[in-house]
Amino acid sequence: MFLAVDVGNTQTVLGLYEDERLLAHWRIATVATDTSDELDVRIRSLLALGALDSAAITDVGIASVVPPLTEQWHLVAARHASAEPLILDSTLDIGLPIAYANPSEIGADRLADAVAAIKLYGAPVIVVDFGTATNIEVIDKTGTFLGGVIAPGLVTSAEALFNAAARLAKTSIEVPATVIGSTTKTAVQSGLTFGEIDRIDGLIRRVFDELGYKATVVATGGLSARVIDLSTTIDIVNDNLTLEGLRLIYQRVCGCRFR
Repeated sequence: MFLAVDVGNTQTVLGLYEDERLLAHWRIATVATDTSDELDVRIRSLLALGALDSAAITDVGIASVVPPLTEQWHLVAARHASAEPLILDSTLDIGLPIAYANPSEIGADRLADAVAAIKLYGAPVIVVDFGTATNIEVIDKTGTFLGGVIAPGLVTSAEALFNAAARLAKTSIEVPATVIGSTTKTAVQSGLTFGEIDRIDGLIRRVFDELGYKATVVATGGLSARVIDLSTTIDIVNDNLTLEGLRLIYQRVCGCRFR
């Protein structure tokens, strides 16, 4: 079986595949100081909860945007996989034409999202990944990764607001009933949620204008459910897009199917 590991700044998402079928997936907090031993314990615990055997893992692919954890995850993967674990970066032949001044700057999650989006939804396609940062990836009608937009994520914006404004108490990120908040809490919630989705919709419309045509828009990421219903431009939600991209890339690079 194949274990896909998507290491984000705030959360790490794990997906266990048997061939093309996603058997199980988990979302855990990213702790930048974790050692390979600590990560191994977490994996084994998650598998045990699902009555799954870690010995069944034969292949591992890693997409990491947290450099201190990349090597730790590689060490963990090497303990389980019978093949050399794959660490995704722009030097691999992933079948994605890239029109980017410096491809090495592109995060592994962005590459995986693009590959999966093209495979599942065709080109042109735009991916909105809601995470610590909100990433918008643009793939044109030729299937070329053009680049995109990187902005503070919903929680990141909220934390910055609460830290900078002494009189604003932290509040949950929820969509209020009205845009006009009748309390400080609902006013903050309105600014965060409606503000986030209106920013995204506005950016996507600007992307359409620059492309000269519209594209399918796919949302992914752990925070997408908070605001997705408010969008007027997002067509599809796929929370497992990065995992799927890792699977597709691994199979292309190693030329194999999983046991």
